[in-house]
Amino acid sequence: MLTSLDRNILDFERCWWQLPGPKDRDIRVAFGFGPGRYYRLLRDLMDDPAALVYDPLTVRRLRRIRERTMDAAGYRVGTV
Repeated sequence: MLTSLDRNILDFERCWWQLPGPKDRDIRVAFGFGPGRYYRLLRDLMDDPAALVYDPLTVRRLRRIRERTMDAAGYRVGTV
């Protein structure tokens, strides 16, 4: 089950580029903590089935970006 913070993070991630300032600053203003914590929470949400139900387009987009980033960095499933 998603918390209100989880839903707010997904809502923010869906439309952050429409905000006037830099994303890092907008994260601090919106949530009261820094980008490091935000991205840890977001990374956990990408693997949460409830997040996929809540906002499938955003979660799938984030997963695609993660897969492309990992492929570009040379990560492979089953490797250390």
